[in-house]
Amino acid sequence: MALREIRLEGDEILRKKSKTVEVIDDKIKELIRDMDETMHSANGVGISAVQVGILKRIIVIDVNYDGSPSLKLINPEIIKKKGSEEFQEGCLSFPNKFAKVIRPSEVVVKALNEEGKSITVKGKGLLAEALCHEIDHLNGILFIDIMEQGTLEYIDNDQNDSSKK
Repeated sequence: MALREIRLEGDEILRKKSKTVEVIDDKIKELIRDMDETMHSANGVGISAVQVGILKRIIVIDVNYDGSPSLKLINPEIIKKKGSEEFQEGCLSFPNKFAKVIRPSEVVVKALNEEGKSITVKGKGLLAEALCHEIDHLNGILFIDIMEQGTLEYIDNDQNDSSKK
């Protein structure tokens, strides 16, 4: 496993649409392990492959903070949304920047796991937010694109680690 460089605000790759993963081979599995390690090292709750410079439809999420395995999804797709909720959201690619974003309060996501098996993930609250945020990354959409106008803040410390995606 290795830490990967997180692409930051202004990097053109963050605006590109990621490609479907056709084959889950050892290279993809290594990327997923690296993403997981990189996300945890940066105190994030989610990361997409595009954030480490790879245009593949892969996301890793860990909202539990309890040592349980991270959620690793390949080719994730939101198939159902319910409700709406306002979140104070940040992003590993936008260090120390936060803004209010309206996202579904519940989502259902269809994806593949690391073994290539089709799975369904149901998320509420923070998990729903993280799923939406990371899937947006795969489509070149950033939280600053959908934030409520006038809510972007720069915070000069890491007190809000749980909001980083």
